Amino acid sequence: MSKRAIFDEVIANTAAGQGDGVGEQEVASRPRKPMNFAARRLDNFEEAAKLLKKPAISLKPDEVSIWPGNARDYAALTEERVRTLIDSLIAENGNRIPVIVRPTPLGDKRYELVTGTRRHWAVAWLNANDHPEISLYASIEDLTDEAAFRVADIENREREDISDYERAINYREALHAHYGGVQRRMSERLKLSPGTLSRYIALSEMPATIVAAFGSPRDLTLHFAKPLLPLMDDREKLARMEQAASTISEEQSLKQSFEEAVIPAGEVVARLLEAANAVQARPRRQKQTLCTSAGKEFGIVERDRATELVVKIVPTESSIEELIEGLRATIERSRIWNRTRA
Repeated sequence: MSKRAIFDEVIANTAAGQGDGVGEQEVASRPRKPMNFAARRLDNFEEAAKLLKKPAISLKPDEVSIWPGNARDYAALTEERVRTLIDSLIAENGNRIPVIVRPTPLGDKRYELVTGTRRHWAVAWLNANDHPEISLYASIEDLTDEAAFRVADIENREREDISDYERAINYREALHAHYGGVQRRMSERLKLSPGTLSRYIALSEMPATIVAAFGSPRDLTLHFAKPLLPLMDDREKLARMEQAASTISEEQSLKQSFEEAVIPAGEVVARLLEAANAVQARPRRQKQTLCTSAGKEFGIVERDRATELVVKIVPTESSIEELIEGLRATIERSRIWNRTRA
């Protein structure tokens, strides 16, 4: 099923619950035609407005709070990341595609933003930077939290600038908030394959130490995470990867502090895999000659695995007392060495 069809279904189901008389058959009967990205998104929102018969209105950004259920990290948006959209809003005197908000009667602000986080940020920035005349064009919809999540997810799937890691975290939170932790139920509601959803959830559970090895969490895509995910259940390999990740993270921080290019995601993955699959060689035994207090050799001692001593004695003319005294000194040195390593 196409993303547009899924969007239609969510809105149609919401409309049916409100008794507006619009049936699913009418939604399904509309002809489909190939559309580019911008046209698909515009068509999605225009169809939603027709179904719900609610006209879009103009709002100021400070009238709208940000719904925390959206995948996008609002705090991570910057002028640089939104520059193209800012220029577009100036050229068109506002956002052509309406954002979706829902009423919040008990909230601090009148409305809550469901979709359109970048547009909200860009209009807020423009209002604070010599363009107070630009408002936020918005469609007001009555949506439950679960329906709001599905509507936001449909739009986010069209957005290339939302990272897989952001979406993974969003899916994990929604899984428990809306679907009782049942992935099968969630995948059916989102029209997403169980395998894909499972990979997103696994990505969201990637240890923070490994995520930190990437120049940005946005670099940790499903593609790069794929070879790492199967290793998460192997405690020894995971420990080696986390140790390597700590080193890589320090290198990344150093590069960023000097404004150098970060280590590419592909290289990070290669280094983590190398660490995971590296089998440490058994330590070689350290050999030492055994001597009596008089300096006569009577054998050798091998240190094995740091705590074991393997003693080989060669019969000599030295007395047993001399041999024991030589062993005593060797054992004492080994004890001191072990204590310094502890």
